Amino acid sequence: MSRIEYSPEISELLGRVRRRPTAGWPWRPGEAVPVGLPVKQSWGWLFAPDGRVLTLVNPRDGIVSLPGGSLEPEDGGDPGAALAREAGEEAQAVIGAPLYLGYLYDRVGSANGGHECARVRMAAALLGVGPSVPDPASGRHYRRLLVSPGLAVELLGWGVPGLRQAHAAVAAAARHLGVPTLADETIEELPPGGCVLPAAR
Repeated sequence: MSRIEYSPEISELLGRVRRRPTAGWPWRPGEAVPVGLPVKQSWGWLFAPDGRVLTLVNPRDGIVSLPGGSLEPEDGGDPGAALAREAGEEAQAVIGAPLYLGYLYDRVGSANGGHECARVRMAAALLGVGPSVPDPASGRHYRRLLVSPGLAVELLGWGVPGLRQAHAAVAAAARHLGVPTLADETIEELPPGGCVLPAAR
């Protein structure tokens, strides 16, 4: 097993990571969202060419997340458009065309006023990031880390259901985006000034 490499600054940041309690939403891989079930959120596994994915860490509370969020009127009901917009706002990320992976069924509907809804998961190529700025919607200023998908699941605290979701994302990214199924294990913080990522082989 290869050694996971990271800087002292990342070690200090990861030492403050706090995981949200799991919601237990059932994962529906590859299934279309049923007609009549509203899609309220879209979140993405954004893949660098070496197979790592973008995770966001809020340094104030230690919460880790994938880029994404709620659909807004300007998204026109398109989860892919919502993901691209949210990734740009939260992480200043530029992404390729999103791939639909499936959805999480939220029976309680905490994102939909107490009514059932779907929370879509997608995968996309991470093409680059711009200079780091606070999210205009929340004011949160995220730290942007590239980590292996398996470590992302651990940081997110998603357990076995999260691993199933990660496997679906990796399989789709390997098939359609050309990324390796075994990711680089190095934990890397993307530079505050932004960067462009090379194309996948």
